[in-house]
Amino acid sequence: MTNIMIEATGIVKVLGDGAGRVEALKGINLSLLGGELTLLMGPSGSGKTTLLSVLGCMLSPTGGSVQIRGRSTTGLGLEELAKLRRENVGFVFQSYHLFPTLTAAENVRLALDVRGERASPARMKAERALAIVGLSHKAKSFPRELSGGEQQRVAIARAIVGDPSLVLADEPTAALDSENGQAIMTLLAHIAKDPKRALFIVTHDPRILPFAGRILRMEDGQIVSDERRSERTGAVRTLKIAS
Repeated sequence: MTNIMIEATGIVKVLGDGAGRVEALKGINLSLLGGELTLLMGPSGSGKTTLLSVLGCMLSPTGGSVQIRGRSTTGLGLEELAKLRRENVGFVFQSYHLFPTLTAAENVRLALDVRGERASPARMKAERALAIVGLSHKAKSFPRELSGGEQQRVAIARAIVGDPSLVLADEPTAALDSENGQAIMTLLAHIAKDPKRALFIVTHDPRILPFAGRILRMEDGQIVSDERRSERTGAVRTLKIAS
């Protein structure tokens, strides 16, 4: 049975007004499935980050609807959207966004602190998340004591510690060398195998294409192609999207 983590229908997003008005998204239809790693690629200005922000409930669409685990975001206020985001979405960014005065474990626990989880259970969850990314031995280290790859692993641990239905990553390998980028993608691909979680990555990095089960390509605010790889055969099925 298909396990849809998030579904976007007819998403339109207009930015600015007057002479600066831009239709950044033009009727996007997209479902993300549990257990699947999806890449979104396209030129700068094509709307990739805007789409990621709408899916992550950081931006409200101008038109259309988003459903996360069957719950529509339409009509929700800012506090309700924030709660839905905290409970269902984890984020990984290019620049890590770690607090320099907090240890690795404390940075991971932040995602639980904002949900009001108690200290002892939160500590245990943070320890488990750091173990998943291979950094149990760095729990008490500060960001300045970690390599770029290790900092990104902490950011991934923070993204998954609350067991979200959707993990959104914006250029997670862009600040890393080839070896660390491959290691991070191997980790993300492993995390994406959980059938209760969808992983969606915006990227310009062609080196990570082999890790994807699905590749979307975007141009001028629209998804123009949708490729899925068969795990069994490696064959690629491409669906061209009508304009």
